[in-house]
Amino acid sequence: MRIPVAVAVALAATPVFAEDLVFTLINDSSHTIVEMNVSPIDEELWGENILTVDAVEPGMSGDITIADGLDVCDYDLRFVSDEGIEATKSQNLCEINTFTIND
Repeated sequence: MRIPVAVAVALAATPVFAEDLVFTLINDSSHTIVEMNVSPIDEELWGENILTVDAVEPGMSGDITIADGLDVCDYDLRFVSDEGIEATKSQNLCEINTFTIND
């Protein structure tokens, strides 16, 4: 089942050379994802929850757009399940079309 999980993390000033990062998030885990945070790999703090839906149930997928105005590809991703389980991963988001969450 495909749900809209479109997100936009917008900053006031967007450089002309920056492009939105768009990929499909696939929840292939047995956990319901209730929060997704991203930050450039060199940042110490997580950004806000970028999911625009309450939850991404197992087996669901949806498009994610990161429109932060930055000209970077490498991000840290953080996922939080409804049980409070956290998982993190670093990913070059410019090189992917899909990102799959597994157990």
